[in-house]
Amino acid sequence: MVESKKVITQVVFPRLTVFSDENFRGLRRTFRGNLGIRNLENLLGGIESLRFFSRNPNATLVLFSRTRFRGEFRVIRGNRDIRDLDDFIAGRDVESLISSNQRLTFAQIREIRRTGILPRGYRLI
Repeated sequence: MVESKKVITQVVFPRLTVFSDENFRGLRRTFRGNLGIRNLENLLGGIESLRFFSRNPNATLVLFSRTRFRGEFRVIRGNRDIRDLDDFIAGRDVESLISSNQRLTFAQIREIRRTGILPRGYRLI
């Protein structure tokens, strides 16, 4: 009789670390995998800085000026550290975001903004 072994897979990328204070200080929390955070104020009493890392150069971080993926947005491809999220999008604070290990097109982002629905396989926070 052959024994089967269970294989545990772990989502590693992208890795998003958020901080409650500017300059990567204060409380922090790290998320892995594709996800969307509807309201940054609900985490750690507010998010003021972040680090986004992936081995995929097409990994996408989308920052929105309003909660629930609404308002103006800014797209970042590849790794990025942001020391201060205040006034980051045309003079407005970042209120929600999407972290993806794949390239999200502008059409996909506009559809998410219109519907508030993330693609299949994304966690909603």
